[in-house]
Amino acid sequence: VRLVESGGGSVQPGGSLRLSCATSGFTFSNYAMSWYRQAPGKEREKVASISSGGRTTNLADSVKGRFTISRDNAKDTVFLQMNSLKPEDTAVYYCGRSAYPNDWGQGTQVTVSS
Repeated sequence: VRLVESGGGSVQPGGSLRLSCATSGFTFSNYAMSWYRQAPGKEREKVASISSGGRTTNLADSVKGRFTISRDNAKDTVFLQMNSLKPEDTAVYYCGRSAYPNDWGQGTQVTVSS
């Protein structure tokens, strides 16, 4: 299983980023996928999940109305569109199969600061 997150960076509050997670080593379309984040000194938090077919999504209360999760089963990739970013969104973001929450990629750093 390989999970490669990308798209992170440094933005000002109110900015946007789109994260991507390219996957391989498993049948992507069979699995629900999730995005997680972990800030320094804090526990990992699940921020979004999407069903295998993409019809059902769930978002943490802290990101509802600002983040959107989507997937492209033809490209074995899951995305996280992040708008109206806040300093408290600063964290390393990881993707993974929802059923295997301990399988992570290397993560991508998101920093929101003025």
